[in-house]
Amino acid sequence: MERAERAERAERILEAAGELLLAWGYGRLTIEEIARRAQVGKGTVYLHWKTKEALLLAVVLKAQTRTHQRQLERMRADPWQILPSRHAGGLFLDFLDEPVLRALYTDDSDILGRLNDTAKKEFAELIAHGDRTLYRHLEVLRAHGLLRDDTDLHHQQYTLMAIVTGFFLSEALLHDRAPDTPEVRAELLARTVRSTLETPVVPGHGPCPAPGPVPDAVVAAAPEVIALHERLGRLRAREMRRQVRS
Repeated sequence: MERAERAERAERILEAAGELLLAWGYGRLTIEEIARRAQVGKGTVYLHWKTKEALLLAVVLKAQTRTHQRQLERMRADPWQILPSRHAGGLFLDFLDEPVLRALYTDDSDILGRLNDTAKKEFAELIAHGDRTLYRHLEVLRAHGLLRDDTDLHHQQYTLMAIVTGFFLSEALLHDRAPDTPEVRAELLARTVRSTLETPVVPGHGPCPAPGPVPDAVVAAAPEVIALHERLGRLRAREMRRQVRS
């Protein structure tokens, strides 16, 4: 029971910290206010995290972990989701649903202060593993004939990341000129990735995969791709546990 209560309390503190980070920004936020919002004592917060910075890094990691779990759930439910176009479109919608991630990707200094730079240092190993996972993901797709083979794989990885980052940044830079709905913008992203990186996997393959049975190549590649992302998920979970004081 004590362990369950401790976990519930830590979750409440994380939620409060995330809400206040977005409302006030890193510079104005204090442990006292987080404790008040979470309805715990200030000392209780320090039982879980040594510093304000450590707590807010955990907020960032939790948002990233939520998004990664959604990606995994989509791939498990629908093999089409292993394709970079579908993967990127889903990630874009997740990005819009996670204000902390929006601040992180757009380097919003009003909200994050120096936290973004700290996160890059603290999570360097996790970021590197994420890059390797993406490279291996693309490598598996190429082996199954789902990715074009006329470009260096590292160049394709860079291209994919550049396209996705561009769409993310456009939410801040071009918000007044963007199409009306997030779904339309997600589909524009998917089409861009699809036309740049993917091979036609079914006859008549156009902006969207054709309805009907999933091609054998997609079905065959899915388990290996999912296993790659499951390993990344376990590393994220391990990092989350490391962030909390024992």
